[in-house]
Amino acid sequence: MTRIITCDEITRAVADLCRQANYYLGEDVRGALEGALAREVSPQGKDVLNQLLENAAIAAAEEVPICQDTGVAVVFLELGQEVQVQGGYLYDAINAGVRQGYTEGYLRKSMVYPPLDGRNTGDNTPAIIHTEIVPGDKLTITVAPKGGGSENMSAAVMLAPAAGIRGVKEFVLETVKKAGPNPCPPLIVGVGIGGNFEKCALLAKKALLRPLGEPHPLEGIAALERDLLESINCLGIGPGGFGGRMTALAVHVEIFARHIASLPVAVNIQCHAARHKSITI
Repeated sequence: MTRIITCDEITRAVADLCRQANYYLGEDVRGALEGALAREVSPQGKDVLNQLLENAAIAAAEEVPICQDTGVAVVFLELGQEVQVQGGYLYDAINAGVRQGYTEGYLRKSMVYPPLDGRNTGDNTPAIIHTEIVPGDKLTITVAPKGGGSENMSAAVMLAPAAGIRGVKEFVLETVKKAGPNPCPPLIVGVGIGGNFEKCALLAKKALLRPLGEPHPLEGIAALERDLLESINCLGIGPGGFGGRMTALAVHVEIFARHIASLPVAVNIQCHAARHKSITI
C-alpha cells in the first residue's frame, strides 16, 4: 500500500537534522573521545582531548556549531519503494531543508558555484544527495555535514588485484600519514574496498556513518579494521597532530564486489567532529 510523505515534512526534517548534526556530537563519538583520553600517554595529546570534550559540551549547551566549518551538507536517503512523495520534487525539498537549517541555525555557508571561479551560493546548497531505494513505506534521512579539512585529505586508488591486502594496508597508512595533522585528529577513517571508481568512494563515505565501536560483520574485515587502527595509532601523529598514541578513534571498512581486473580502494577521512544525525519518517 502506498504511503504519502509530503515535501513539507521532508524539508522540516532536513532543516532540523542540519542543526542537530552541527550542534550535538554523537554519544558514540563522545564515548570514543573519553576512551582515547584514558589511553593517551602524551600530555599534549591529553590536553587536546580534554579541549575537544569541553568544546563539544559547550556546543551542545549553547546550541552553537561544534566546528566553524559546518561543511558540505551530505544527505543519505533510504527511500521505501512504497513511499510516494507529494507536494513537489524530492531533491528540491532536501535543498529547501538545507537552506532553512543553515540560515536559521546560523551555520557557515561554504558552497560556491561554478567550482573553478565560483561565488558563494549563500545558503550552503546544493546538498550532495545519495539515494537508495529500499523495501517498505518509510523514508530515512541522514544528514552528515563534511568539513573541507578532512575531506581534502581523502584519496582513492585503482590497485592491481595482485596488490592484495598488503597493498590496501599500505595505501590506507600512507594516506593517513600524508594527511598528518591537517584533518584534525583523532580521526575516524572510512575505507571502501571493491566496486569501481565511484563505488569505492561512496563505500568509504558510508563507512563513516557506522556507530563507533561496531565492527564489520565479517570477521576477516573486522580483523583488517583492528589491524589498520593499531598501525595508524603507531604513526605518532596524535590528537591535534601534537604527537601521541590516539591518531584515530576507529577504522571502518565497507566492501563490495569488484571486476576481476581491478581493486578499487578509497579512504575517506573524518575529523574528530564526526557529525551525522538521522530520522525515519
